[in-house]
Amino acid sequence: MKRGLILFGHGARDLRWAEPFERVRERVARTHDGPVALAFLELMEPDLDRAVDAMRADGCTRVSIVPVFFGQGSHLRRDLPRIVDALRARLPAIDIVVAEAAGEDDAVIDAVAGYALRASD
Repeated sequence: MKRGLILFGHGARDLRWAEPFERVRERVARTHDGPVALAFLELMEPDLDRAVDAMRADGCTRVSIVPVFFGQGSHLRRDLPRIVDALRARLPAIDIVVAEAAGEDDAVIDAVAGYALRASD
């Protein structure tokens, strides 16, 4: 089974906004055993549909979507499930799984708290 991983972000008009996400993608790609891509909800390309299609074209039969959002706002509670449901209906041979928002993970919270403490010195 070839496994793809998509880091899913909001997107922004300023292309520099995506630079930290690209650095995360590069670090993940060093150790992940399949393709790793970025996708965006709006304002940037590729969108999630195109990213999943690229994974399918690359032979992936499982795609994990990791929202690189800090919290579970309406985009993750409403928009992402709608998009993923449509993808699952369109691509039933692809196992699509969605992780919780990165900011909901205790290790991420600890890392941000540590950064805040270091930045305050």
